Amino acid sequence: MTRAVDMPHPTPVAAAPSRGEPIVAARDLVKRYGDVVALDGVSFGIYDGITGILGENGAGKSTAIKIFLGLLEPTSGTAIVLGEDASTNVEVRGKLGYMPEHDCLPTTVTAAEFLTHMAEVTGLPPLRARTRAADTLRHVGLFEERYRAIGGYSTGMKQRVKLAQALVHDPRMVFLDEPTAGLDPAGREEMLDLVRKTHREFGISILFSSHLMSDVERTCDRIVVLQGGALVQAGEVSDLTSETESVFIEVDANQDALLTELEARGVEATVAAGGIHVENADAAAYDRIRDAIVAAEAPLRRLAPQRRALTELFTPEDPPMATEVAS
Repeated sequence: MTRAVDMPHPTPVAAAPSRGEPIVAARDLVKRYGDVVALDGVSFGIYDGITGILGENGAGKSTAIKIFLGLLEPTSGTAIVLGEDASTNVEVRGKLGYMPEHDCLPTTVTAAEFLTHMAEVTGLPPLRARTRAADTLRHVGLFEERYRAIGGYSTGMKQRVKLAQALVHDPRMVFLDEPTAGLDPAGREEMLDLVRKTHREFGISILFSSHLMSDVERTCDRIVVLQGGALVQAGEVSDLTSETESVFIEVDANQDALLTELEARGVEATVAAGGIHVENADAAAYDRIRDAIVAAEAPLRRLAPQRRALTELFTPEDPPMATEVAS
């Protein structure tokens, strides 16, 4: 399954000028369903690496992916995939993989049979298709379970099968639509590890759709944020979550004493999210914080500049984005 891939150097989505052409590009993309506007003239580019497309349910993420895959035609605008118009070039679809959001797997066949069939559909001969299916199931951690009927799989195992079928034909790019849907925290982390491993080991570029900010922030290099069918932000995750002048302090004991010592030194601090936050900290504030920690005899666990959260991309009146899977 491994092969050398000649792709552009990773580039910020919103960079100008870009270094090389994007793998996927939306150009003034509009999609209407009657009176409902799913995409409202959005333009963005996706480059090599793992890119998150983030937004609430109904923001236009799945619609954009289906247009890139050629499953939907845009009302207006153009979707470019690997240099081709996605709505007119059928052959380019063979270089893409797609992991749908909803459960759409056959229940009575084994994972090995299903993956072999999906590999043969892409044109691989039977023997090579069986080998590719086995290799791909090993990659997603289902090699030992490959001869069990899919209907008896857990939700997490079914998500892995969906990822495997998106990879079995060795695509250049895969589209993952809510790959952690329905998973518990441990299953989510395992899936995110698989996503990162897929790009790292096989060089496959990934567009990762999610409404969970924490998944995108921990997995993706770049981000495209959609809201109500419009583009809100696009760029490097590291830039959008850059360090602020706020400081986070975490101690193992004597937190109240530390707060008292900080106040005595004129350092305004608040308690939140398991630690102490100091806003607008300059070099002098760091010296006072150090002295306060020593005076309070507070064992220091962590002292670091705080980073912006992706939630700050949204205005206060916007609906809050999900950060965890509902229990």
